[in-house]
Amino acid sequence: MRLRKRFTLIASTALLAGSVGLYSFRNDDRFFEIARNLDIYATLFKELNMYYVDEVNPNRMVKTSIDAMLKALDPYTNFFAEDEIEDYMTMTTGRYNGIGALIGQRQGKNIVLMIYEGTPAEKSGLQIGDEVIKVDGVDVKSRRDADAGKLLRGQTNTAVKLTVKRYGQKDPVDVSVTRDVVKMTNVPYYGMINNEVGYIDLKDFTATASREVRTAFQELKGKGMKKLILDVRENPGGLLNMAIDISNLFIPKDSEVVTTKGKVTEWNKTYTALNPPVDLEIPIVVLTNSHSASAAEIVSGVIQDYDRGVLIGQRTYGKGLVQTTRELSFNTKLKITTAKYYIPSGRCIQAIDYSHRNPDGSVGKIPDSLKTAFKTKVGRVVYDGGGVTPDIAVEDQTPTPIALSLTNKGLIFDYAVKYRHEHPTIKPAREFRLTDAEYQDFVKWLSDKEYDYTTQVEKDLGTLEASAKKEKYFDQIQDQLKSLKTKMSHSKDADLNTFKSEIKTLLEQEITGHYYLQKGLKESSFGTDPEIKAALDLFGNMNRYQEILKGKK
Repeated sequence: MRLRKRFTLIASTALLAGSVGLYSFRNDDRFFEIARNLDIYATLFKELNMYYVDEVNPNRMVKTSIDAMLKALDPYTNFFAEDEIEDYMTMTTGRYNGIGALIGQRQGKNIVLMIYEGTPAEKSGLQIGDEVIKVDGVDVKSRRDADAGKLLRGQTNTAVKLTVKRYGQKDPVDVSVTRDVVKMTNVPYYGMINNEVGYIDLKDFTATASREVRTAFQELKGKGMKKLILDVRENPGGLLNMAIDISNLFIPKDSEVVTTKGKVTEWNKTYTALNPPVDLEIPIVVLTNSHSASAAEIVSGVIQDYDRGVLIGQRTYGKGLVQTTRELSFNTKLKITTAKYYIPSGRCIQAIDYSHRNPDGSVGKIPDSLKTAFKTKVGRVVYDGGGVTPDIAVEDQTPTPIALSLTNKGLIFDYAVKYRHEHPTIKPAREFRLTDAEYQDFVKWLSDKEYDYTTQVEKDLGTLEASAKKEKYFDQIQDQLKSLKTKMSHSKDADLNTFKSEIKTLLEQEITGHYYLQKGLKESSFGTDPEIKAALDLFGNMNRYQEILKGKK
């Protein structure tokens, strides 16, 4: 009865608030509708709590309703309940209390997919490929409600015991790890690709991103760097001030970086470079792809708008929206889209129109007919409404069906675990290559594994056959269709040979990651990464580099 009275009180309070709202804004239809609907919501919630056949969890019900409401807006306006604040802080600061291991689900198993350098997980002897079956005695294998990732988090200097199954060992192994503050770096790798080209891999924009990029740049400059590749591929963005500070590293003080414009005009602001730059002369290539978003697009767009460097890769995601965090009651938060941002040329790169939804609730991209031309500092034409378009386009590499299947089934990963167990050491990541004999060992290992797949050609032939049957042409072409299906039917053995180079590269990168962690993954890719190769080719032809920046490409 006490719970029932409490909800009656909440409903009554909401009704009173609604009445005040009705009185205060009697002539304002908008506020009338807000008050009316709040009253409806409160009374509905009261009735559910009092009469629904089962017990109602108020926290879960309200969270579900809030999430459904925000889903009608855009993907970036989010509500954080009190028990999610730690996740929110991790997202903005890159810090959390834990062990520093990425645990993921593979065929229903909790597998250690990556261990971060210098973290408690690495120091404890935990290994990539370990299957976590218990955390402090809690069986995460059989209990579906047990979240291994959350169980691993906890107060600094507290110990957590992991019971793991390890490749090559019959009995489970206990690993004790002492939790600590884990800092997820924004720059997981930087180094020299050759004698004069430096490389910085920028993967996030949390609170220390600018300092990390500055440090990496200065260290590389000290090693003789004459040209820079800044990689923002797969970077989802983050803090706006970090995008401003990182742009500031390469453009003059007082230069305009970004302008925000929204409904609350008092919040509209133009942000400029506040500090002296670290370098205005070094040639820069920025690598982008379709997953470069938000803050990553600001940095890319600023470099392009000031003709400070050349962009190579694929068109960026197109997120030109700014979020502001608002504090709510009971230690909850709302991250709300409050403005659009405009880079120095005046363009907004927002590609998706969330304000006008289709009848089915879906949203479409801004049509080309509504896009406007703008100009960079030297007069190169650029467009708004579709992300940032690179100066040199490199086609996105689509994996072959067999490579995709081997990766998705976890077989590339599993073989790397086996290889790591059988080979205590390997050559440095840049030098490591599988021999043909080792590749054949992988092929033999696959012989009893399930990884079947359907090629696009086989799918298209299936569609053609269905259409022929529907339109009564099948009898006329069935012999030709049968012949084509026989010729195009894939053979896994043949594909393992035909696409050997691609599969071998995937294996080499995965294996080096098991020995040298994130740095190994990156260095192993230098020789085969198409965007990096395009950047090195451009740096080998500085006349072309200058022509692009002058608009003469």
